Amino acid sequence: MIEYEYRVIRVPPQVTRADAKAMLVEHAEYGRWELARVRLLRGGARTVWLRRRIIRVRRTA
Repeated sequence: MIEYEYRVIRVPPQVTRADAKAMLVEHAEYGRWELARVRLLRGGARTVWLRRRIIRVRRTA
C-alpha cells in the first residue's frame, strides 16, 4: 500500500494567483510535493493540500 505524507498550506487572499503558482512550483520541484487538493474559501483565501510519497527503506540481510 502506498503511504503519503501531507502538508497543508494556507494562501491569504492578498497573494496573487501567479505568486501562489510560483510557490507551489517551488514545492513541487525541490520538495517533490504534488498537488492533492485546493479549497477556495470565502474572502478569496485558499487552502492547498500537497502530498508526497513516503519511501520506506527495507534492510536486506
